[in-house]
Amino acid sequence: MATAAVHRAALRLRLLLSPLKSRICMPRAEPAAAFGTDVTSAKVAVNGVHLHYQRTGEGEHAVLLLPGMLGSGSTDFAPQLQSLNKKRFTVVAWDPRGYGQSRPPDRDFPRDFFERDAKDAVDLMKVLQFKQVSLLGWSDGGITALIAAAKYPSYIRKMVIWGANAYVTEEDIRIYQGIRDVSKWSEKTRKPLEALYGYDYFARTCEKWVDSIKQFKHLPDGNICRHLLPLVQCPTLIVHGEKDPLVPRFHADFLHEHVKGSRLHLMPEGKHNLHLRFANEFNKLAEDFLQ
Repeated sequence: MATAAVHRAALRLRLLLSPLKSRICMPRAEPAAAFGTDVTSAKVAVNGVHLHYQRTGEGEHAVLLLPGMLGSGSTDFAPQLQSLNKKRFTVVAWDPRGYGQSRPPDRDFPRDFFERDAKDAVDLMKVLQFKQVSLLGWSDGGITALIAAAKYPSYIRKMVIWGANAYVTEEDIRIYQGIRDVSKWSEKTRKPLEALYGYDYFARTCEKWVDSIKQFKHLPDGNICRHLLPLVQCPTLIVHGEKDPLVPRFHADFLHEHVKGSRLHLMPEGKHNLHLRFANEFNKLAEDFLQ
């Protein structure tokens, strides 16, 4: 009798649970760590290093977010990962080698580091099995995006860049020299990067970056990627904050003039981090352009 009672109790439990099965999404064992409910994080081997990325959304249009100097997906693109349309887009934010959680290795700056980043970025998206992608590139990430679009034209659908430059002037070198000592940065800007890297790595890498950018000034016309701009074929939106203290307006004008068919959008109150300060406006601008 006791055995029969146990069987009846088990049957009732199965009957109670069975209607829920179709509604319960059981977690799967994956190498990705969950952020909230819809942003995952993982590492994948690309070109001899393990690159970290975050991913969200389920749309057919793949979009890669490319951060600036010392940047990462989490420090540079939180409003985009959170709010870009997840039905329309699959959004990936990567940490370039030596930045964010794509360490080791430590970041270094050979003369071709922008080209190396462009290849890493494209190869990452290919490893993730995207057939074609659009790019949102900020600052150094904008330079990387320009090079990727020029060198891999069939792979890039569209591109939005801001805070980027194709060459270096004496004025730029003076500006960069002013940010070389991170102890002089505002606490609001410094603290997230200090928490991510520790002060020593953060300070040392910033110094190395400034010194590496100076090398382009010694090339003809201060060239970084100006020779590649005529090769860009994808629709391109250039956004410029008119109060950007790091990238003067003439750089945006040069890009607009030399990237065929590009559009230039000015944000009168925008500074270098316009996509963070005016996230809603920027996100709508990017979504409208990409669709």
